[in-house]
Amino acid sequence: MSEQHDTPATPPAAPAKKNKDPLHGITLEAIVTELAHYFGWRELGEQIPIRCFQQDPSVSSSLKFLRKTPWARAKVESLYLFMKREQARSR
Repeated sequence: MSEQHDTPATPPAAPAKKNKDPLHGITLEAIVTELAHYFGWRELGEQIPIRCFQQDPSVSSSLKFLRKTPWARAKVESLYLFMKREQARSR
C-alpha cells in the first residue's frame, strides 16, 4: 500500500499594501497642469519663482526643466500637496 501525503495548502495571498506616497501614480504633467489651472501661471510663478513659470510658461517647458531639476520638482510637488489639502478642507 502506498501512503498518500497531503500537500500543505498554499497560504492565502497577503492583501495588497497600499502605497503611502500621496503622489504615487500621479504624473508630473498632471501635477503641473492642475497647479496651472488652480493658481494660474502668474500666481504659480510667484509661489515658485522659476523662469519656466514666469516667462512664456507652458506645461511642456515646465516638464523639461522640472525633470532635470530635483529641487524645483520637490517645490512643485510640495505645492501640489498643499493645494490638495486646501481643496479637501474646502469641501
